[in-house]
Amino acid sequence: MRSELRALQANNTWSLTPLLPGKTPIGCRWVYKIKHRSDGSIERHKAWLVAKGFTQLEGVDYQDTFSPTAKIISVRCSLALAAARGWSLHQMDVNNAFLHGDLVEEIYMSPPPGLRRQGEELVCRLHKSLYGLKQASRQWFAKFSAAICSAGYVQSRADYSLFTRKQGKSFTALLIYVDDILITGNDPASIAMTKQFLHSHFHLKDLGDLKYFLGIEISASKNGLFISQRKYALEIIKDAGMLGAAPIDTPMERGLKLSDKSDLLKDSIKYRRLVGRLIYLTVSRPDITYAVHVLSRFMHQPRKLHMEVALRVVRYLKGAPGQGIFFSSNCDLRLRAYCDSDWAGCPLTRRSTTGYCVFLGPSLISWRSKRQKTVSLSSAEAEYRAMTGAYCELTWLRYLLKDLGISHQDSTFLYCDNKAVLHIAANPVFHERTRHIEMDCHYIRDKIQDGSVITKFVNSAHQLSDILTNPLGKETFVPMIHKLGVQDIHSPT
Repeated sequence: MRSELRALQANNTWSLTPLLPGKTPIGCRWVYKIKHRSDGSIERHKAWLVAKGFTQLEGVDYQDTFSPTAKIISVRCSLALAAARGWSLHQMDVNNAFLHGDLVEEIYMSPPPGLRRQGEELVCRLHKSLYGLKQASRQWFAKFSAAICSAGYVQSRADYSLFTRKQGKSFTALLIYVDDILITGNDPASIAMTKQFLHSHFHLKDLGDLKYFLGIEISASKNGLFISQRKYALEIIKDAGMLGAAPIDTPMERGLKLSDKSDLLKDSIKYRRLVGRLIYLTVSRPDITYAVHVLSRFMHQPRKLHMEVALRVVRYLKGAPGQGIFFSSNCDLRLRAYCDSDWAGCPLTRRSTTGYCVFLGPSLISWRSKRQKTVSLSSAEAEYRAMTGAYCELTWLRYLLKDLGISHQDSTFLYCDNKAVLHIAANPVFHERTRHIEMDCHYIRDKIQDGSVITKFVNSAHQLSDILTNPLGKETFVPMIHKLGVQDIHSPT
């Protein structure tokens, strides 16, 4: 707490002043947390002085609150590129990040607990943002982006949290997620210069080579990079009380369709907490993405059957908590994608489920399982929508990779297992099967004609995105996740 107060005073966060008439000070409190390393050991005890921002009034105490954070896909894409190019990866942490943001609004806060002097009626006039304020994250990002751009970095239009600098053959990329910074590039001198520049503007901690970032564990070798969330998965298993449970081979029973027929759960908070944690685990686990997506449909009214399926996912994690994605160093950096759909797979809405996965060379960098917005009248229509959604992701990834110095001039391959869809997409003829489809879905036709994408047929047995649209049996599921690049370096050989 004393360390936090010293940081606040050194940063000139506030000044003591009498409260002006008509002004109401907001409160504050202390929040404590124990920070752990990836192996579970205690790194340090941390204390935050947090403003009670829930008492702020919009238009009076703040205007805008939105602040961009790095997309997880951008993180995976940066890691895959670093593995392919042999770049070093570095991590930095900003101490008291939100305290660097400058406030433009006139905000008063009650003195921190324990510092109010008897008989004094002074309050804190805030000059810098404080944790808990509505606009704190926005002001910090504005401060950081202005500083890093002054050093010659260019902000990416594909992901506003990505900053790149190219000077001759030297290339450096910086990705920021709130107060965690990832730096990579082909020039160690440029990276060292960037670190020195950041140290001169902010109080940072250099964590050295990247090993643990946003709960993701990174292991590097000459063959590539491996990411997993083993520590996080073990915490989920422990909190669910399943440490002694027998592991299972698949996260979901083959052919299972969840509905709302069983009894309601008495304690829905436990279900929401479990599924919420599983959602973040899908950052490195495409093998549980479909099961978690289906479970997340019932967050508002979970039932006993849904909880049983969620616990089955935990039992599946028990079998291989350290499973994750491998990014190979032997990579041609070409994009390819697989798309699929499960026609009318939702028994409640009869809407289809879109699934796609995108590879950069042999490395899986993006995947998604999502229920479509409208009901499709045929399997061809459902697959057509899935194809359009997959290419929208490919388009964004091309922009992102261009900012990272990888330009894709050649056509991108998009694999689909429905021949009717391939003919509909390739032939610009409207007939009874397609005339009711929204015009935005026909976006894929233009891209095929201008050569941006080449659609190809793939047999259903080799359709890798099938794992994102259906619950599969063990004999299909296990080979499929290996083809996706899912591995477990912690398992005995």
